[in-house]
Amino acid sequence: MEQLRQIIRDVHDFPQEGVVFKDITPLLGDAGAFKKAVDFMAAPLREREFDALIGIESRGFIFAAALAYELDKGHIPVRKPGKLPADTVQVSYELEYGKDTLEMHADAVSEGQRIIIVDDVLATGGTARGVADLVEKVGGKVEALSFLIELDFLKGRDKLAGYEIQTVLNYG
Repeated sequence: MEQLRQIIRDVHDFPQEGVVFKDITPLLGDAGAFKKAVDFMAAPLREREFDALIGIESRGFIFAAALAYELDKGHIPVRKPGKLPADTVQVSYELEYGKDTLEMHADAVSEGQRIIIVDDVLATGGTARGVADLVEKVGGKVEALSFLIELDFLKGRDKLAGYEIQTVLNYG
């Protein structure tokens, strides 16, 4: 895991002053590191019963698609409004700096389907909570949430109380 931690680049003052952004693009560009990251994320899911993975736009797509392939499951994209071609359902949720909206195809998750939600980073938890609400809105069940990175100091777990959360790398 230390190899993964070393390859993730800190970018200071991005996207705004005072923020230290965890840039995963060097990890994605290194085949061995990317494989290790996916293997670490897949390990706790291998023996789980679930039906599909949801990837959150945009970097969540990368990990959810790789995990879906590795675990022989389907991948459901959750996107920003106006990006999906068929009928959609959407959810608006609060961020610390405003509101945002995400959507998925209305027929993507069926009643009782068991879902793992995947994203690259758990920060404040607002986006992940919005997606969990969206899954439940259409009758699905959130089995767990899986993240490569968790920024502990932002307390995103607080917004996800009651859900199982799996992370590979934690930053205090």
